[in-house]
Amino acid sequence: MNLDLLLRAEIQKAVQQLFNSTVEQLQLQPTNAEFEGSHTLVCFPLTKISKKNPEETAKAIGDYLVSNAPVVSRYNVVKGFLNLVIADEAWIKVFQTIFSNKQFGKLPSNGKEIMVEYSSPNTNKPLHLGHLRNNFLGWSVAELYKAIGYTVHKVQIINDRGIHICKSMAAWKLFGNGETPQSSGIKGDHLVGKYYVEFDKNYKAQIKELVDKGLSQEEAEKQAPIMQLAVDMLRKWEAKDEETVALWKMMNGWVYDGFDATYKKMGVDFDKLYYESDTYLLGKDEVLKGVDSGVFFKKDDGSVWVDLTADGLDQKVLLRSDGTSVYMTQDIGTAILRFRDFPKIEGQVYTVGNEQEYHFKVLFLILGKLGYEWAKKCYHLSYGMVDLPTGKMKSREGTVVDADDLMAEMIAEAEKQTRELGKIEGLGDDEAQQLFEMIGLGALKFFLLKVDPKKRMLFDPNESVQLQGFTGPFIQYTHARIRAILRKAESMNISASENEFSTVSSLEPSEREALYVVSNFENKLREAALAYSPAIMANYAYELAKIYNQFYQSIPIFNESDPAKLKFRIAFSSIVADVLKKSMNVLGIQVPERM
Repeated sequence: MNLDLLLRAEIQKAVQQLFNSTVEQLQLQPTNAEFEGSHTLVCFPLTKISKKNPEETAKAIGDYLVSNAPVVSRYNVVKGFLNLVIADEAWIKVFQTIFSNKQFGKLPSNGKEIMVEYSSPNTNKPLHLGHLRNNFLGWSVAELYKAIGYTVHKVQIINDRGIHICKSMAAWKLFGNGETPQSSGIKGDHLVGKYYVEFDKNYKAQIKELVDKGLSQEEAEKQAPIMQLAVDMLRKWEAKDEETVALWKMMNGWVYDGFDATYKKMGVDFDKLYYESDTYLLGKDEVLKGVDSGVFFKKDDGSVWVDLTADGLDQKVLLRSDGTSVYMTQDIGTAILRFRDFPKIEGQVYTVGNEQEYHFKVLFLILGKLGYEWAKKCYHLSYGMVDLPTGKMKSREGTVVDADDLMAEMIAEAEKQTRELGKIEGLGDDEAQQLFEMIGLGALKFFLLKVDPKKRMLFDPNESVQLQGFTGPFIQYTHARIRAILRKAESMNISASENEFSTVSSLEPSEREALYVVSNFENKLREAALAYSPAIMANYAYELAKIYNQFYQSIPIFNESDPAKLKFRIAFSSIVADVLKKSMNVLGIQVPERM
């Protein structure tokens, strides 16, 4: 039974009978927590047809519903808001519908496709804290779209070419002495990152030396020998010089092995990888075509630009004077290639930090100017930076918090707190380690996803791993608590079928409240997907866990003497556990059976 549809139908019937009029659009919303009821009808828009003030309109509809609609047991009016209390019999029917639907929370295929890009790292250093928010956010948005019936293509563009990787290559060539991940015991992405830091250190020293000799800062930055080596490597790479390409392939291979290990630990995956080294040439071709068609223009030095001043922006370089590409060139080529590969996609979502908002405005404008109608289907999922309390977490390179370090420390903190609370009794060593990882990574993911993506946030590692409060472990613990109840019920041979609940005639307030939240699960999935906001599901899971705990604290389940009501409460608990698990799974978080 779909309670919302039934309620809307009954209200429309009331309007027809009372005011001899039809109304298509009704403003039905959740009731404010301080008032009794679950559904609130906003009556202000109905005064035109009722010819009454909002309160009189609300009272007339409320009286009609109580007298004629069994789904409504009583009501209260607050100004022009009609708060409706749903009859317990209706809630039980809602529960029976959910209980019998084994696919609840997984909507049927709608035949639509969407692409979600996330991660998209440079191959010159390991993944960091910002990449964690990026990956968790993009992966979760992809899973939300899957849940509401879309075919989803998870992709990333690997920025494997350009001056950044050439800097690491130059430093390794100068100072590496043949060092490899195998010879050093250092993870591949960390090793390449080490040489990126080495480049920066030597570059700064060379600039200072040249400035001390009388060069300007600008000239010193250009003439520093290590920078000239990196720039020369970039030119050689674009000219397909064998030695340079071989070094590039070797060092990128180290990085990919390192990334794969980090992605596995994160629990994220991709359906297809795009490489900048493959797409930038397509971008260059499109830019040159744009010059021929008059969309772009060349300056005297040979560089190619687009003029967006008429669109309220400025001029943007697309090819440098030496013919080498910029990021925009590659992104033009990548977007075109993706729509060629997947022509049916309804949209392409770019999960990239908010510092790139201008970049994506420019990209989408350029694609439109090139005549690609699908440019309107491109969306920048912009998110804020993540800050950490000073000194809380290590940083291998002194500037950013390494993703591997952060995940390892979160798992260690989860182990410390779990052992202190004595939550591992009866678990073997492997089971205990799995639990520590589940809690530590769950705490990290939940904390990074519970905040609206657009907001800058402060990640507090200690707060995130607490068993109480708005945290992942609180929801994980609630699920484990319910699973313990279900194991006890099973040991007592208590099970139920949907027909056995028909004799239950009354519910506790916390049961009604939880059923309302559960019944709204699929709506929340849609809302979170269409808003590109896993935070909606994080808040939803927390609200459901909180309500269930209120039920658990106030009602001793196994003290119930009525067999039908006892079976209902066991079945009700199993549904809550299932919805909590599904809610956390779309966030990429596992929930334990024991904790």
